[in-house]
Amino acid sequence: MRNLTQDNITQAVIARLARTPDPRLREVMTSLVQHLHAFARDVKLTEQEWFEGIQFLTEVGHKCDDQRQEFILLSDTLGLSMLTVAMNNDKPPGATEATVFGPFHVENAPHYENGADIANGAKGEPCLVRGRVLGLGGEPVAGATIDVWQADAEGKYDVQHEGIDHHQARGVLRSGPDGRFEFRSVLAESYPIPDDGPVGRLLRATGRHPWRPAHLHFMVVADGYERLVTHVFRSGDQYLDSDAVFGVRQSLVADWPRQDDGSYLLEYDFVLNPLARQAP
Repeated sequence: MRNLTQDNITQAVIARLARTPDPRLREVMTSLVQHLHAFARDVKLTEQEWFEGIQFLTEVGHKCDDQRQEFILLSDTLGLSMLTVAMNNDKPPGATEATVFGPFHVENAPHYENGADIANGAKGEPCLVRGRVLGLGGEPVAGATIDVWQADAEGKYDVQHEGIDHHQARGVLRSGPDGRFEFRSVLAESYPIPDDGPVGRLLRATGRHPWRPAHLHFMVVADGYERLVTHVFRSGDQYLDSDAVFGVRQSLVADWPRQDDGSYLLEYDFVLNPLARQAP
C-alpha cells in the first residue's frame, strides 16, 4: 500500500499482521499497534520526543545485566507489573494475595532446614520468622517449598553488594508435616529501588520517590496448589501508602513486634489456592 497518511497507517500495519500464524500473537500485536498509535495521536507525539523515548529505552536495556533488570524496574514503577499480577491472580476470599515478583530473585538459592539462620552475615537486627502453609480449607500443606529473600539493613540485596561470594538473607525451606516453617534472618527495612539509572531519572522527572516499604519476599510452591509469589510488609512503615512499585495490599501487612531480648518476630500464615481441576 502506498500513499500512507496519519489517517490510514494504523490499518495498514494491522493488515500486515493479519497472517500471523499464532492467533494469540496476532491478537496481542494488533492491540499493541492500535493503542500505541492512539497514544501517539492523543499526545501529538513529536519526532524529537519519540527519539528521546527510544534513547531512554536503549539506556534501560544497557543498564540490564546478570545482577540487575532495569526493564522490570520500569514495569514495576509504571504499575504494569502489579496490573498483570492483579489480573492473573484473582484468588478466592481467604487465600493469600499475590504481589510483584521484583528483580532480585535468584535461582538455586541455598537450602536450609527449618529453624536455620538464613541471614548468613547480612547486616541488620535479628528477626525470627515463623508461620504455616495452609490450604484454603485450613488443612496443613506439608513439604511446600518456601523461597524467601530480602534486603539487609543497608537496603541492599546480597547481589547488589560487591565482594560477597555467598548468598545472604535468602534461602529455600520446606514446610513440615504440620505445614509449619521457621527461620532466622534480619529485620526488614524500607529501601529505595536502584535509582542511579534511567528509571530513577524518570522518577525524579515525575516528582516521585524510589522507596519501597519494608518487606520480605516469598514464593511458595506446593503440589496441587497455585504458586504464590508475594511479600509480607512491616506495619507502620512510612511508605506503605506510596510504594514505588504499587505492590502493597492491606492483607499482606503484618506486625513485627520487638521481643524482650531485642530481636523481632514475624508470624504469618500463607493460604494457598488449590489448582483448578481439569475436566476429564
